Amino acid sequence: MEFLAALVDLVLPTGCGGCGAAARSGICDSCASVLAQLPGPARPTPAPPGLPACLAGGEYDGPVRELILGYKERGRRDLTPALGARLAAVVRSGWPGPGPVVLVPVPATAAAVRARHGDHMHRLARRAAADLRGHGYHAAVATPLRALPRPDSAHLDREQRAALADAAFTVRPGASRLAALRAVADRGAVVLVDDVLTTGSTLAAAARRLLEMEIVVTFAVTLAATRLRGG
Repeated sequence: MEFLAALVDLVLPTGCGGCGAAARSGICDSCASVLAQLPGPARPTPAPPGLPACLAGGEYDGPVRELILGYKERGRRDLTPALGARLAAVVRSGWPGPGPVVLVPVPATAAAVRARHGDHMHRLARRAAADLRGHGYHAAVATPLRALPRPDSAHLDREQRAALADAAFTVRPGASRLAALRAVADRGAVVLVDDVLTTGSTLAAAARRLLEMEIVVTFAVTLAATRLRGG
């Protein structure tokens, strides 16, 4: 039995994704309380053209940053429930209803999907939609956008990010998919979702591609925003 427990500990992460403390659920109580801080508006200065109103779950720092990186880059899928519920909470703060809500995750490139064994934001959006339904919302996930191959933007400046993001997405074919999204935008909310708001270039580019198809994004939501943000 001790051998089996040790083997499980080796295979399944048992430390908190935010601070490393013991936490079987992937997040300790202390980091969970930091993650649960009040969501609020966030916007880069200057904001790129086409950026919709944005809400963020908090600052991209400390345990929140470690939780997001653990999930996104270190394979900590055990953090999906906590981060998905958090994403849903930020959506609820911006959309009390009535009317349906459709979450549109910013898509990952094919290379990122392979490296991370799945599209991390699509997975979180599905979890968030399920949480929203549990709170009485008519919620769904739509994937009208496809990410085109692009280099890593982590070390680019604002202007370089904007130029890269402008050509980052294309719209998936399918008239019925787009018509359904237009109908939701008319009577509910179309919400772009991503992990972190930095310069806003990615969200703005995604919103512009949708607007070209006559789909108006109601607002955008991220788990966190970098420090250089003001509400």
